[in-house]
Amino acid sequence: MASTIIRAKITKSQLQLRSKLWPKLDEELLWLRKEKTGFITIPRGMPLILQIMDALSKGKPVSTTYLEMWCRSWDECFVTLNKASEMAFHAGFVGQRAVTTWRGRVKILADLGFIDVKPGSSGPFSYALIFNPYLVIKAHHEKGTAGLGEDQYNALMERAIEIGADDLD
Repeated sequence: MASTIIRAKITKSQLQLRSKLWPKLDEELLWLRKEKTGFITIPRGMPLILQIMDALSKGKPVSTTYLEMWCRSWDECFVTLNKASEMAFHAGFVGQRAVTTWRGRVKILADLGFIDVKPGSSGPFSYALIFNPYLVIKAHHEKGTAGLGEDQYNALMERAIEIGADDLD
């Protein structure tokens, strides 16, 4: 209840400031998530989470692959991986090895524990379950996994506190 009141006050003050800064704003130019479709919820700490993933993946960046899967998921944290060439392209991989590179990144994400994959009609990577990235990073921090800098973890912890996320507690 208290968080709802706080959220309402923040929204009110943000809208008040926005109307002062852009008094002639046509709201049709904005993509308001409560009025439009095509949105997915992401953690506010996602930029740091993606950086940490890339640091953990030892020179084979996985963040675009992860974000592409995240954006295809719904609230059940599950995604069907039946469009490998399309997903590879959306993740930034092109050329003859695009799908192979994408599958390699999916495997790294699974090995790091950010996702779990299951086989099906699209091969060994047909379905993915996406785990809470804060919890996965916390586990890597507790294990002392190489690649995860103390500065990165502390920055994520600071951001989590700032936004009220208690996943790292």
